[in-house]
Amino acid sequence: MYKEMGYGAGVPLANKAKIAALILHDVGSKEERDDWVEDFKAGNIDLLFVYNMLLTGFDAKRLKKLYLGRVIKDHNLLQALTRVNRTYGKHRYGYVVDFADIRSEFDKTNKAYFDELQNELGDEMEHYSKLFKSAEEIKEEFEAVKDVLFQYDTLNKEIFSRQVTEMQDRAQVLALKKALADARSLYNLCRLFGYDDLLQRLPFAQINALYNEVDNHLAMLNLKDRLENQADTSGLLNMALEEVLFKFVKIGEEELKLANELKDALRRARESMTSNVDPKDPEFIQLKEELERLFKNRNLKEVTQDEMKHNMLTLNKIQDKVREINRKNRLLQSKYSGDIKFTRVHKRLVENGSISDNERRIFEALHQVKQQADESVMQNRNILDNESYFERMIQRSVVQQFHLAQNIKLTPDSTRYINQLVVKEYLDEFNGVTPW
Repeated sequence: MYKEMGYGAGVPLANKAKIAALILHDVGSKEERDDWVEDFKAGNIDLLFVYNMLLTGFDAKRLKKLYLGRVIKDHNLLQALTRVNRTYGKHRYGYVVDFADIRSEFDKTNKAYFDELQNELGDEMEHYSKLFKSAEEIKEEFEAVKDVLFQYDTLNKEIFSRQVTEMQDRAQVLALKKALADARSLYNLCRLFGYDDLLQRLPFAQINALYNEVDNHLAMLNLKDRLENQADTSGLLNMALEEVLFKFVKIGEEELKLANELKDALRRARESMTSNVDPKDPEFIQLKEELERLFKNRNLKEVTQDEMKHNMLTLNKIQDKVREINRKNRLLQSKYSGDIKFTRVHKRLVENGSISDNERRIFEALHQVKQQADESVMQNRNILDNESYFERMIQRSVVQQFHLAQNIKLTPDSTRYINQLVVKEYLDEFNGVTPW
């Protein structure tokens, strides 16, 4: 039944409900009730009062506010709430005005529904559980994604593409791809639940392009792997195996040919070694010692053909590992705007293990220390002549950025350690001392 609802003179028109209707299961005919529903959908009725009606099979996009005057239970509660769960026009949210205190019943019903899904879906539940994430859970996942992405330049697609192309470890590429896929899922969840503040935490405008870049590179690595493992790869090596370092070609004087190839392999390995910007990297030190041990005090004329072949294989492995170290160094160096000093400091702090178990937080603190130190040195280059003053200045910055800004608990020893690393890098650069 219809009823006009006026509010008197002087009430703004927008605050007036023109017409309301009461729909009961035992009042009026079915045809009348259907007409009232259609009138509401068309906007001819402003308010619907219902009792035991329209919980199922009722779909009105313009319904954006639901008033509950009694407790509804179980599946009826969920069906009632879903009447307002879609966007409509400029309305991104639906609203429930609870006069009956349904909170405990909602929690109980929601848990029962979740448990039912768990039983039905089993292992597949992992894919559906993302629908039930809270804002806090989404924030935690944001942090995990940022931890993976922070080494890469996600704002510059050209640089990012170059960084990805240099990656040869398939597991690392897969981890990066998963992080970007998780970022896309988080974006959709934030849009769905209206967590607008979280949308500022990652460069979502770039995510799809970055994901495609990684996916394409992964496809190339997979192609390369397939070609390398084919029984007959003739004619395909030039396309997919461009990183091959050694070619064995049978000629008359095989030992001489192998010796020349071995010398060339050694030269290539040494070039990779000298391209390294962090000679104190423990892994790099091991490779360097292995290379020195391989050729120290050896006369190539005394090396047998089998030894030459074995040494070339060893050199190949060493060069691959050094190239990977150099690639990671370049990634980190780009995070510090090309500053080699802080690339080395960053790595020492991560290797130390006692500063923080979160590498991204170390970077965020250290990056601020760098900015403050660079600004001070730029304003007064002579500040580096006063070592004690420079040390005190850096120490204040370290405490401020690590302890206060990033909440990284520093002991006096760890504070001194960070301070000494940073100060030494600046002084070595100032005095022309090379890390080698």
